[in-house]
Amino acid sequence: MSNAYSFVILTFNESIHLPRLLESIEKLNAPIYILDSGSTDDTLEIARRCNATIGHNKFENHPHQWEYALNHFDIQTPWTIGLDADQYLSPELFSLLVQFKNEGIPADVDGVYFNRKNYFKGKWIRHGGYFPKYMLKMFRTGKGISSLKEKMDHRFEVTGKTSIWKKGYLIEENLKENNIAFWIDKHNRYSDLVARDEYERTAQPLYVGELLVRSDPDRRIASQKKVWRKLPLVVRPFIYFTYRYFVQLGFLDGYRGFIFHFLHAFWFRLLVDIKIQELRSAQVLQQQPK
Repeated sequence: MSNAYSFVILTFNESIHLPRLLESIEKLNAPIYILDSGSTDDTLEIARRCNATIGHNKFENHPHQWEYALNHFDIQTPWTIGLDADQYLSPELFSLLVQFKNEGIPADVDGVYFNRKNYFKGKWIRHGGYFPKYMLKMFRTGKGISSLKEKMDHRFEVTGKTSIWKKGYLIEENLKENNIAFWIDKHNRYSDLVARDEYERTAQPLYVGELLVRSDPDRRIASQKKVWRKLPLVVRPFIYFTYRYFVQLGFLDGYRGFIFHFLHAFWFRLLVDIKIQELRSAQVLQQQPK
């Protein structure tokens, strides 16, 4: 059993995904912790067969679910790797983890970014700003926290320095999203969280210089979100889709890439903006004298 790291996995009805993920990490012989939020399929039976430590918590949103997972499990290894059930290791990332030794990491490095490859309907979304995509997924146990700054978008944070594994490819492919009705229903629910989050968020100062910071991918994304919130509603989805599809070469991802970029960059963002407008209108009505 690996004494360097443990895996923590979130699940909810993931019988279609969990075997694929577990197979990709099986030969690492690392401890596995699974936090489930009420699965009714074979997810928990699959987890038991791999001798995972299982926890249960009612789902509120991803940031809070990860916060509970990191605080609930008694992880004894120096490092923790947090994965979603629809992710799995590439051979390149597997090799890096086989070679990983706690003693080989500088003491001031608290986190490691993996390079995500995102698939949609079996197609690798390589363009449109989707690759490379660095995600902080590995951190020193006790040093990594789940950011609660947003209601939907999730990320881990550490206070120390980070390292980037550019060839540490983490594959993400939600097979349920091959059914477009599932994708639309899921993102309709997500748009409620994003709209509410942006509506409630107070104005934040924008430091343009932060956009040039490349050593910390999450800091750059946070700065870009500040710019996004200052753009006019309804107009910004047109700007975003045009930038992603043409400037960032999303059109090179082909037909399935067009579906993905259009739905994600335009349809979803337009839906969020419409819901923000509805929230603002409701507030105006509440403030009017009766």
